[in-house]
Amino acid sequence: MTARNELRLLPWPGRDDKPCYLSTDDRTGHMSRLADNIESVQLGMAAELLDQASETLSDEDPTLEDVCLLAHRLTGSLRDALRVAISRGHLLAARDAHRS
Repeated sequence: MTARNELRLLPWPGRDDKPCYLSTDDRTGHMSRLADNIESVQLGMAAELLDQASETLSDEDPTLEDVCLLAHRLTGSLRDALRVAISRGHLLAARDAHRS
């Protein structure tokens, strides 16, 4: 098992929207691969949403409903992307610590 500072923050929340972590030495195991795949999907969806946001905001007269929906979806996507960034940053820091 990994040390406490090497736990992987998973790309989905746990119970009560709390962080969910994976403790394993096997970066190619089923749960690690599942997390990698979900992170990839989340980042791909964020890129698509960014394009949609550009289209909506370039519209000369977007409806309030469209802008509110966009803000809601962007908030969720940003939350997911931030969780991925934090997780990957922790993984990089743990790898660098092993190399030292």
